[in-house]
Amino acid sequence: MANGYPENKEHKGIVFPSPIFGPIRSRRLGISLGINLMPADGKLCTFDCIYCECGFNGHHRPHLKRPTRAEVAAALEAQLLHMQAEGAMPDVLTFAGNGEPTAHPDFAGIIDDTIDLRNRYCPNARVTVLSNATLCVKPVVHRALQRVDNNIQKLDTVSARYIHLVDRPTGAYDMEAVIRALCDFQGHVTVQTLFMKGTFEGESVDNTTDDYVLPWIEVLKRIRPERVMVYTIDRETPAPDLLKATPEELQRIGRLVEAAGITVDIAY
Repeated sequence: MANGYPENKEHKGIVFPSPIFGPIRSRRLGISLGINLMPADGKLCTFDCIYCECGFNGHHRPHLKRPTRAEVAAALEAQLLHMQAEGAMPDVLTFAGNGEPTAHPDFAGIIDDTIDLRNRYCPNARVTVLSNATLCVKPVVHRALQRVDNNIQKLDTVSARYIHLVDRPTGAYDMEAVIRALCDFQGHVTVQTLFMKGTFEGESVDNTTDDYVLPWIEVLKRIRPERVMVYTIDRETPAPDLLKATPEELQRIGRLVEAAGITVDIAY
């Protein structure tokens, strides 16, 4: 243990540059230019997921501040000008990085700036937000997310117990309030769910079974998302005893989503 956090000495965690990183090729989104609204030297997140590629929150406490709205806009414009000169523009402008992007106090304004810059330099690119859904319950965040092209919100399960074991909210978390907020997008949302197996602190974290999948499907029917992204662990995790879901397990879950009348993408 280190500072109360389980330690995987093999996992150093990924800390992304801020406020702009990439472009990188995303297995789900294409050529992605990353926008990181968290400090460049550490992690700030409303979850402390045991599978996060950035590591546990406690292992990467930042010393720098978040970039300001003006800094984000200036850095994004400079990178888009550089890419334009090279003749290789991004498919997506993706809010991701060292924590939850919607936690930035100027998130809504930054979304406005990003849409303006996208329209000016790369009108075919899609503005994308990868969020853990903890703050979509806030009206100002919810309205901002309505304005982006790809509003991708995490929902690993509808079991509050599992969320507290695996996703580990760092503040108050009301599962039903999050589900209602996802419903309130009225279809303008993609639900992203990670399936895995293994153990953490002696407890199973297998959410591929019907005990977890079937209630999740029922909630998807309420949310009616544009699509569902089903995926599994892709990189090293800070908790050492986690296992990938198998392709067969992901395919089975995907068929259940399709049977509910919802489009599904599966990443193995």
